[in-house]
Amino acid sequence: MRKHYVLFVGLILLSISMVSAQFSDKKKDFEKYEGFYNFYYDEGSDKIYLEVEKLEEEFLYVYSLSSGIGSNDIGLDRGQLGDEQVVYFTKAGNKLLLIQPNLKYRAITDNELERKSVEQAFAKSVLFGFPIVEENNGTYIIDITDFLMQDAHGVSSRLKRREQGSYSLDKSKSAFALDRTKAFPKNVEFDVTMTFKGQAKGSYIRSVAPNANLVTVAEHHSFIELPDNKYKKRVFDPRSGSSPFNYYDYATPVEENILKQFIRRHRLEKKDPTAEMSEAVEPIIYYLDNGTPEPVRSALLEGGRWWNQAFEAIGYKDAFQLKMLPDDADPLDVRYNVIQWVHRSTRGWSYGSSITDPRTGEIMKGHVSLGSLRIRQDFLIAQALMNKPFAERDDNYEPMLEMAIARIRQLSAHEIGHTLGFAHNYAASTTGKASVMDYPHPQFTLKDGEINFANAYETGIGDWDKVTVAYSYQDFKNGESEKEGLNKILDKAKADGLRYITDQDARPQGSAHVLAHLWDNGTDVSKELEDMLNIRKVAIDNFSVDNIQEGTPYSVLEDVFVPLYFFHRYQTEGVAKIIGGLEYNYAVKGDGQEVVAIANKAMQEEALKTVLKTLDANEIAIPKDKLSLFPPRSFGTPRTRESIKGKTGVSFDALSAVETASDMTLKFLLHPEKASRLIQQKAVDTDNVGLDEVLDKLIASTINKKQKDAYLNEAQTIINFRVLLHVMNLAGHNSVHPQVNAIASQKLKELSSQFAKDSESNAINAEMVKRINAFDEHPELFKVIPSPKIPDGSPIGTTCFH
Repeated sequence: MRKHYVLFVGLILLSISMVSAQFSDKKKDFEKYEGFYNFYYDEGSDKIYLEVEKLEEEFLYVYSLSSGIGSNDIGLDRGQLGDEQVVYFTKAGNKLLLIQPNLKYRAITDNELERKSVEQAFAKSVLFGFPIVEENNGTYIIDITDFLMQDAHGVSSRLKRREQGSYSLDKSKSAFALDRTKAFPKNVEFDVTMTFKGQAKGSYIRSVAPNANLVTVAEHHSFIELPDNKYKKRVFDPRSGSSPFNYYDYATPVEENILKQFIRRHRLEKKDPTAEMSEAVEPIIYYLDNGTPEPVRSALLEGGRWWNQAFEAIGYKDAFQLKMLPDDADPLDVRYNVIQWVHRSTRGWSYGSSITDPRTGEIMKGHVSLGSLRIRQDFLIAQALMNKPFAERDDNYEPMLEMAIARIRQLSAHEIGHTLGFAHNYAASTTGKASVMDYPHPQFTLKDGEINFANAYETGIGDWDKVTVAYSYQDFKNGESEKEGLNKILDKAKADGLRYITDQDARPQGSAHVLAHLWDNGTDVSKELEDMLNIRKVAIDNFSVDNIQEGTPYSVLEDVFVPLYFFHRYQTEGVAKIIGGLEYNYAVKGDGQEVVAIANKAMQEEALKTVLKTLDANEIAIPKDKLSLFPPRSFGTPRTRESIKGKTGVSFDALSAVETASDMTLKFLLHPEKASRLIQQKAVDTDNVGLDEVLDKLIASTINKKQKDAYLNEAQTIINFRVLLHVMNLAGHNSVHPQVNAIASQKLKELSSQFAKDSESNAINAEMVKRINAFDEHPELFKVIPSPKIPDGSPIGTTCFH
């Protein structure tokens, strides 16, 4: 047995020796790349060999997509960054292992044994094992081909999660892309053309791939030198508008918090720390994708450069710069902060992401991805709201383009802001549009009965943006306490009336803050909704065939009408949030801010009065005289996901439009969490608005409202059935306070009694009684019947990625 074992070991050693000899003999024929890591490319076998000189030395590994799929719904875009990971090589037997240490749990201490105890307490990850091909005086050659040829970015799993099919990597149709495989002193870049084979099942992948069973993308791998230890972390404050970077320090004294929070930011230092105004040692330079066309190119450059205003305000000269990307530069190269112009088959989100040092939170690379079709949505909104723009000539597109370009300027600044380390501020619109980090809805006014577009979007950086830049990047002179200096910045912002509320408290479903809403306008959101409804009415009255160019199918006219019809959708969300809403801040002890309070009665009553207008057929029904503009779709221009959905087959369904719009309001107004908050706020202050009052006023203004016009009456009936369904939802919901169930059930009982009086002669009342009785008999079977889906709002929508 021992003889066989010795023979086996000998064969392994001989095999390793032969492979090593083969590499030494052949490497002169390989293409050598010299940089942060030296590596060799063997064209004959399409293999890459890495030269590892130092073990146990940490570096940064990042994977990304250098070419994507082109579908917003799948979400695999060109330039998309993956996770950054600190890694190092270590030797284990005849292998080098690539180790990812666990940086979430640490011990910041000089006690080596204490550090070791924390390191051993939590799992680390071995990302890959590489057989050693050659070893020479402590330098190792390893074959990293299989590591680079794996689906690091998770393309196949993403396709599966999006129900597009089951795909696997086909290595026979995959290869290294040498034009994007490069070596630099501080980073090496590997690019791989990867083909995934499978059976396509989803419409998204079929719509973008020439052969949906074979999907080819390019995955990119970067090995990057970590920054030196001179970067200084800055403490996170929930009031600052900066994004947090967290870890747990187990060496923390018991009396202190074990969770450590710092902000994410670029490294920035003055050349002359004593000067009031100084250039930076290394300015923050961003580069715009040189494939971006005009006039978008100029708009992105102008909007992005607004950030320099904020850096100048804290004493930096030209600290933020935006230039065109050199023609020979790769956008995925870590040396470049970039803004990429990304193409997709449909409109989609833009987002700002970054490569960050996981040890410190230092931003090493900002990467903005801007969806190229986004500009067309703003153009479409302007086209819908203009009064007969193509009545006299077909080239009258400048006013629409001007508004769309104004949005692109703001978008550039917004997404760059994320890559500078800043979070959304959805309360900024209540203080004079104080931040580009809010979501801006185009602002219009009525002047002499005409819609004025002059101030659709703000220009320049906002006052809040200057606060976030100051908190993140302000230098403090020798002897000045950084903690005191940072608190002064935030205290001044409070004194100036600036507010900061971010995503978790602004999303339409379930959130409650009365000032923080997405895509809203105005300090008084109820008044702004009134104004929007008036603008919407004027625009709909003006809407005609002259909102499209000569020779355009009428089907396109329907598409132009959609954003006009739903023009009020986001302001409605904001107003509905006030009912049962709260006023609060990210307060800390001693800062003097209001901690939390229930929204006052007058504000809630005004919000309820205003939002109920969006459930009035007089307000939201499409005028009868406009219906002749919308024939069945013409050949070649079918309905899309952005069309109004209906139940009438080929004909335009005006009643379904009303159903969709009213359901949108009711989802917010009768949200189960809001209903439970109304119970609590009434208990705390019996004079305030309660659920009983909300339901009474809702029923009075919908179900009990009579319309004399037959068309409007049918539209109101559609609304009323949606009201009934949402009241039933509250009556049977199992995640609300039981008082909610009780109050909603009582309203249903009252309605049933009311309808029963003339149900024999009134078919609608009979149907309502029938539905209430069915609910009473089997509430456990009840589900809200979905209304026709509202057309996509994105990118004038509800979220963005960063």
